Amino acid sequence: MSTLQTISDVPVLVCDADGEPITGERDALDLIGNGGYQGAQWVVVPAARLDAAFFELSSRVAGDIVQKFVQYGMGLVVLGDISRHTAASSSLRDFVRECNRGRQTWFLEDAEELRVRLKS
Repeated sequence: MSTLQTISDVPVLVCDADGEPITGERDALDLIGNGGYQGAQWVVVPAARLDAAFFELSSRVAGDIVQKFVQYGMGLVVLGDISRHTAASSSLRDFVRECNRGRQTWFLEDAEELRVRLKS
């Protein structure tokens, strides 16, 4: 389940914390389609909803999902604490840092951080 919300004057599709895991491109396309249909510019996915393979860059799951969001011009926010994953992988830490420098994919701790980022 997901709900369309306006955060800092930006339409955002926010996925519930409970639900099926997001495991790959097909799930990403479902989120993009749902968000686009509702007029969202961003989709917020709780980190807990992402399959563990997402956080293992060698699996290519993260790259495939992020690429779909880029192709369709929809922003992606992974919301929540992913420190246990970044502590275990310098490559993931670098990926997160690079994503957070841009305007397409963000890894954020909480909703307040999201509000601040959307304002800028």
